[in-house]
Amino acid sequence: MTDDPGSSTAPQMASADALPRPATAWVAGSDAPEKLEVRVGFMPLTDCASVVMASELGFDRLHGVKIVPTREASWAAVRDKLVGGGLELAQVLYGLVYGLHLGIGGPKRDMAVLMTLNQNGQGLTLSRRLAGRGIVDVEGLARQMAAAPRAYTFAQTFPTGTHAMWLYYWLASAGINPFSDARIVTVPPPQMVTSMGAGQVDGCSVGEPWNHRAILGGVGITAATSQDVWRGHPEKVLGCTGEFARSHPNTARAVTTAVLQASRWIDASRENRIRAAETLAGAAYIDTTVDAIAPRMLGHYQDGLGRAWDDPAAMKFHDGGAVNYPYLSDGMWFLTQHKRWGLLKDHPDYLAVARQINQTALYAQAAGALNVPLPAGDLRRSTLIDGVVWDASDPARYADGFAVHAPRLAAAA
Repeated sequence: MTDDPGSSTAPQMASADALPRPATAWVAGSDAPEKLEVRVGFMPLTDCASVVMASELGFDRLHGVKIVPTREASWAAVRDKLVGGGLELAQVLYGLVYGLHLGIGGPKRDMAVLMTLNQNGQGLTLSRRLAGRGIVDVEGLARQMAAAPRAYTFAQTFPTGTHAMWLYYWLASAGINPFSDARIVTVPPPQMVTSMGAGQVDGCSVGEPWNHRAILGGVGITAATSQDVWRGHPEKVLGCTGEFARSHPNTARAVTTAVLQASRWIDASRENRIRAAETLAGAAYIDTTVDAIAPRMLGHYQDGLGRAWDDPAAMKFHDGGAVNYPYLSDGMWFLTQHKRWGLLKDHPDYLAVARQINQTALYAQAAGALNVPLPAGDLRRSTLIDGVVWDASDPARYADGFAVHAPRLAAAA
């Protein structure tokens, strides 16, 4: 195993044919989907690609179900429609699902993660105003905030979501407490560039293509990528309520299989990624230019200040199956950060919660149908930007072990 900062090491992948299959219990003795048409919500982000392409390429129909991709305006709308039945499934923030399950960030509701949609590929953008003063990374930001105190404002996309956690972790790695040293606001992804251009935020954590759009629009620079914070991190998931997964297991499996097949297709070639970018740019999906999406989807980065590089850890949708398995340790990590930042008052039973949410048996069935390899175990080991190792062995100790955390935790110590 490697312990490079910001890296993840997954268990060795094995052929799906070589692994034991979970017992299957078909509804009424049939594996036919219980619901033939499902609304799958998505946000206008590059990492909705596998949901969109599953529909566009007809992978859904191959598995007996029709996906109706449904564009949403905010993560709060995705949450409300999932809980209220307006959507059957959705591309959704990992931490949003876990928050709902525990009653934070929305009404308490049993939730399910069917698969991971992507790893990496988010961004931490600072405004051109800060960059003009030579502030281009988190260390420079920390010095500036100490030397010239004011209400520095940073945006994330949902309080329990992935972008909030990347922002907080990144700031904290340089000693900036996001709750006592800064002002944090929630802004829907498509509004990030406008908010930054209007001077409403000094920086943001958001998915693509909005970080690249900030560069193209001349309002922001890339200070870091999310893979700089955690190389190989989990990002969006295919999620639904626990009740839907229980009452429509064949439908959930069919959609998972279709989206998994699309994920594999996207990662199969450069040409497939370009075709996906061209599709996503359309008005029905992200509604932007192809040149805002394609470069970073292909791993070609620029920071807006003249530096360009090819990132081998850019957004991945499949990577031979390593991306898509719903590792229990991934879900547990978000719970540790919810506890770190005071969103959870008490330590949950981390592993038990992850086992309730992450539908590993259902995923294994979908993977088996496509001969996608499965990992040898449900946990993986990672090292983040601050050098701290996450291996899920003692999540409570991990959550409580950070020097920078929610102020109220310090008061209670």
